Order: sequence, then C-alpha cells, then structure tokens
Amino acid sequence: MPQPAEISFGSDALALNSTFAVEVPGVSDARLTDAIGRDVRRIEMVAGLRHAGRGVAGTTKLVVKVEHVSAPVQTLGEDESYSLHVTPSGAEIDAPSELGAMHGLETLIQLVEPSGSGYVVPSVTIHDTPRFHWRGLMMDCARHFEPVSVIERTLDGMAAVKLNVFHWHLTEDQGFRIDSHVYPELVAKGSDGLFYTQEEIRSVIEYARDRGIRVVPEFDMPGHATAWFVGYPDLASGTGPYQIERKWGVFNPAMDPSRDSTYTFLDTFIGEMTALFPDAYFHVGGDECNGKEWDRNPRIQEFMKAHAIKDNAALQAYFSAKVQKIVAAHNKIMVGWDEVLQPGTPKDVVIQSWRGPQFVGQAVKGGNRALTETWTFPWRA
Repeated sequence: MPQPAEISFGSDALALNSTFAVEVPGVSDARLTDAIGRDVRRIEMVAGLRHAGRGVAGTTKLVVKVEHVSAPVQTLGEDESYSLHVTPSGAEIDAPSELGAMHGLETLIQLVEPSGSGYVVPSVTIHDTPRFHWRGLMMDCARHFEPVSVIERTLDGMAAVKLNVFHWHLTEDQGFRIDSHVYPELVAKGSDGLFYTQEEIRSVIEYARDRGIRVVPEFDMPGHATAWFVGYPDLASGTGPYQIERKWGVFNPAMDPSRDSTYTFLDTFIGEMTALFPDAYFHVGGDECNGKEWDRNPRIQEFMKAHAIKDNAALQAYFSAKVQKIVAAHNKIMVGWDEVLQPGTPKDVVIQSWRGPQFVGQAVKGGNRALTETWTFPWRA
C-alpha cells in the first residue's frame, strides 16, 4: 500500500526460515540503520521467527543499497523512489536515498504471507515512485488532545502506507497545545493542562524524521483562536472575558488586525515556533473567521475606513499579508486554508483547500501552489 507504480510477480517465493543477514553496500547513516533494524524485527514478528528461548540465525540475504543520504532537514520534492527485487535466494532494495529505502522496507513487510506451515515473500520486482510529493495526514490535537504515544503510533501507520507529512494542528478555540516559553499564559490558561512540552515536540519531530515524515505545525489565526485570548485578551477584537470553548463550532472571537501590538506578539511567537519546527512550511490556519467581533468594534471599523478596506474578507487579506511577511522573515513558507486566498495573496503562499477542489483550481490559476484536503470525523460516527 499504496499500489506501486510498477509491479511484476514471479512464480516462486523467498522462504522465511531464518531472519535476515543484512548487507548495506552503499552509503548509510543512523536513520537507515535504525529503519532496517526496526523493520527486520517486524518481519520476524509477522513470520513467527521470534520465539521465547530460541535464537534465530541470520542467513536470509537482504541487501539495502542507497546512493546518498538525504538532507538533515527533509525537503519537499526529495527523490523517494525505490526498487525491490525478491527471489528465492534473497531480497534487494535499491534507492537514491534512505527515504526510498524505507518505503521499500515497508513494501517488503506487506508482502509477507503464510504458506503451508511457514511464511514467504513472493518473488517480485517492483519499481515505485510517489505520485505526489506531499502526502499528508492532519491530526487535530487542539480539539482532541492526544498523548505522544498515540501520535507515535499514528506516525508508524503513516510510514506503513508511505505518507510523508504530519500536519499537526496545535491551537484552536478548544485548547492551546504547545508550551511557549515567551508567552507562558498560552498554556497556563488556555490548555486545561493538556499540552506538549517543547522537549516532547522535538521528540515527535525526531520520531517522524526517523520514519521519513516531515512535521508541519498549524497555529490557527485570526479565527479559531479563543484559547489564545484566555491568557492574552489584548490580542482579541472583542472585550471578553474569554474562556476555552467546550463545544464544536465556529465562534466569534478573532485576533485584532488593526493593532501593531498584534503583529509584534505574533512575530515573537512565530519566531519561537519556527526555531522549534525545522520544516520549511508553517501553517497559519485562516479558516472560518466570521468577522462578527470586527463588525462590533468601532475602532476596527474606523481602521477599515482609514485604510480603504471594504469588507471583512479584505481585512483578513490585510491580516494574512502581514502574517506572511512575518513568516517569511523567519525563513518559512506560509500555508493557509483556502480563505487565505484573496487578490494579491503572495505567490509563495501554499493554499490548502478544505471547502472543495474549486479552490485548488483558483489557487493554481493565480500562481499559488495548492493542497487538497479530505476530512474524516471519527468522533461523529
């Protein structure tokens, strides 16, 4: 999984009567070594080769050959292709880098099947390359906090099906889930005590990288931001007081786009977070801001008149443009939901559509790159 680009089965199979004698004749690094060891142990478990009190000889040949190691910070568009060749005498994986080799190892695990009293891998030749460079899964830990162990299990599942981007949704009306050392009240008042320390964040990033997965954080703004305002009400457009939301829905609180202090705060916060997350992409949300607090605020209405901002969509575009400059100043590429797409949106902003494929088309026609989103809501089942 998923279906390889090219696959051809033979008529025989590799019998798994022993564990693998691994050869790595090309270049290698700790990530590749760990992946091989981890995946060989998984094959041993699937094939029943590990039994209490019995050793397992390493005689089945497995060759994993890569040409170079990938960059320390994984980038969009790296070559993740691989070839897998299985015969009755052994298996060989060839890849440009360890990213492809890890995909080949996952495919090898998936090919293990029972045969008689044992297990085999059918003879096969596979040449595979991803159809899309960005293959992501979003986990909303802001509305529904999940412990690190669940995130790690999810990352294991992502690696198994060769997904390569973990979109980590970390702030919402229902909670602020990441510790900020510069603004400690964000979690002190906005998290119910359910948040990730920066050390936990680093550990998840490293766990993901070991499995060939990039981590892109999302910090929702200007709407879906109530949890920010519990500790820092001056960021908001309304008068408060604010409290963590306990229900699902679209709520009125929104950041104040008219104050310079809002952007000073965000510049400091984004600077802290971009230093923590090494990926080139930084998601700022931007969805479902209904503008009701803006409509009720006389000062914001005067600001809009003074700057010839005709409506709330244009005011959000003003806000997004200011935030984009902050994100770019911290050497990141901004990602936003499709509401961020407005006339004049900078071309390096990546638009992520959640309202339908038509917004992907609009983004691409306007010169922006785009992602499309498929939503699942398991808690509604």
